[in-house]
Amino acid sequence: MTRRELDAAGITDPGLRAAYTRCRQLNARHGRTYFLATRLLPLERRSAVHALYGFARWADDIVDDLDRHRSPDERDRLLKRLERDVAHGLRIGGGEAPVVRALADTAARHGIEATLFADFLASMRADLTVTDYPTYADLKDYMHGSAAVIGLQMLPVLGTVVPREEAAPHAAALGVAFQLTNFLRDVGEDLDRGRVYLPTDLLAAHGVDRPLLEWSRLTRRRDSRIRAALVSAEAMTRDVYRTAEPGIAILDPRVRPCIRTAFALYSGILDAIARHDYTVLHRRAVVSRGRRAATASAGVLRVAGARWRAARGGTALEWNGPVQ
Repeated sequence: MTRRELDAAGITDPGLRAAYTRCRQLNARHGRTYFLATRLLPLERRSAVHALYGFARWADDIVDDLDRHRSPDERDRLLKRLERDVAHGLRIGGGEAPVVRALADTAARHGIEATLFADFLASMRADLTVTDYPTYADLKDYMHGSAAVIGLQMLPVLGTVVPREEAAPHAAALGVAFQLTNFLRDVGEDLDRGRVYLPTDLLAAHGVDRPLLEWSRLTRRRDSRIRAALVSAEAMTRDVYRTAEPGIAILDPRVRPCIRTAFALYSGILDAIARHDYTVLHRRAVVSRGRRAATASAGVLRVAGARWRAARGGTALEWNGPVQ
């Protein structure tokens, strides 16, 4: 499948093909939900999405260093080096590291603004020192770089049936919705890394603070105040999904099944959290294999339908304007 994706994208240079293949491997290994949805994209667009994911994952792994092999100073040095490599790679259209080389090629092919990558890396840098966010406004500033820009990077790759700037707020909101979902799912794991992403004022409104979260994590005991705060955070996240959803209908019809599948899978994590009664401090909520398979199967049917309509000269919206 990798060869077909690269051929369809017109990527012929052997070194560049190897760089994209490395990004695809990172996506397949670490982004199960994301990778599953990506496989519903037209062949020629998948490699670019792998490159964007591979870059984000590479930076995230430097910051998190889950095995704690690196000191904070070493992580800082590695992130600074990545920032330099990316800035240089985007200028020259290449790079030595495979992830940077694939990213620079993707940015050049699709006209993705360099500032989106700089903003992303700025948020990654914040993770080296910032351990909590007093308000949702503070968290939104962080998520602009860590999540919203991911949606904005994707737009030129996916294509739209309206001017791109009209779709941009929805794409940014979808990136934020996905990240808020991850924050809820990973409350316990993030706490182990010393971070609390849920806004302090949201927690405080329900009588929750960091010591209470740490107590629950350590003792595996539940507290009604924590549950109430998590219910509130879930409601906040679902509001962002509602803002994002209308954007799916203005994407290129051929990519809508992929994004709708990702939307269903990620929002399904919220369903799993609620189904497990908000015990995210004690267990990781996941979408069941059966539901993932059913959602993916529905996506495949939507892909087939979109292709059939395209073959008949129409689209899912019967819109006959240009794809941006």
